Amino acid sequence: MVFEPTWKKIIYLLRWDKPAGRLILIIPALWAVFLAAEAKPDWKLVLVIILGAITTSAAGCVVNDLWDRNIDPQVERTKIRPLASKALTVKVGIITAIAFFLCAAGLAFYFNPWTNPLSFWLCVAAVPVIIAYPLAKRFFPVPQLVLAIAWGFAVLISWSAVTQNLSAATWLLWGATVFWTLGFDTIYALSDRDDDLKIGINSSAIFFGKFAPEAVGIFFVLTAICLAILGRTLNINLLTYGIAWAIAVGLWFKQYLKIRKPNLSRKAYNQLFEENVIIGFILLSGMITSFIF
Repeated sequence: MVFEPTWKKIIYLLRWDKPAGRLILIIPALWAVFLAAEAKPDWKLVLVIILGAITTSAAGCVVNDLWDRNIDPQVERTKIRPLASKALTVKVGIITAIAFFLCAAGLAFYFNPWTNPLSFWLCVAAVPVIIAYPLAKRFFPVPQLVLAIAWGFAVLISWSAVTQNLSAATWLLWGATVFWTLGFDTIYALSDRDDDLKIGINSSAIFFGKFAPEAVGIFFVLTAICLAILGRTLNINLLTYGIAWAIAVGLWFKQYLKIRKPNLSRKAYNQLFEENVIIGFILLSGMITSFIF
């Protein structure tokens, strides 16, 4: 067995060796801050939002692994996680989670609770949702919805940090984020469906059963509709925004066709999940350029 230092095991615990899961949370936050600021955000705010997404995501991953340390060894994809394999102790996991929640709390105070209470208290409200997600799979039939709501806070916090309010456009972007998350995380859940069925935990892939591909397709359609209405609502160049939107829709349709194929490998599902990072950045580029040209 190859010896690995504790710091490297903590990197694995935080999932920093797998950047796709971190980036896919940062993307909706960037959508919000660039749209709300009409592509001219305060770069200090952008840095705080990125760091906030990284720290909360890290804390959420550790909380997830603490709750699932006795479940993960039974799942092919997760059995080598540090807490599941006992490469790290529960004590180290708890200390790491607390440390990153404290970092996130410090960043939340960038949104002054007296001058911008909305953003600050949205940060606070996000914490119980982040903690609840790992528990949801034990009693809630579609735990991916809880994750999607947690993801949606990235939009609400970032938008309100710029404007200090939530508008109709904010909620359209929030809806797009929630439906997008339901879509890509159901794809991700499909890779674990057989293991989850054996263990007896819930997922959207199990809930929708043989109709899971159609559910993913509907989620992506609803994402596209929210984004299309958002484009009409905001004063932006619909040509540049529309090109990015059309590319995203085309890629989502391609994903839908692919997951309809039987006996898709775990690797294929994970690749489709990671492809959504690229889609997210394509949309971000369209949002930014729509204010420039």
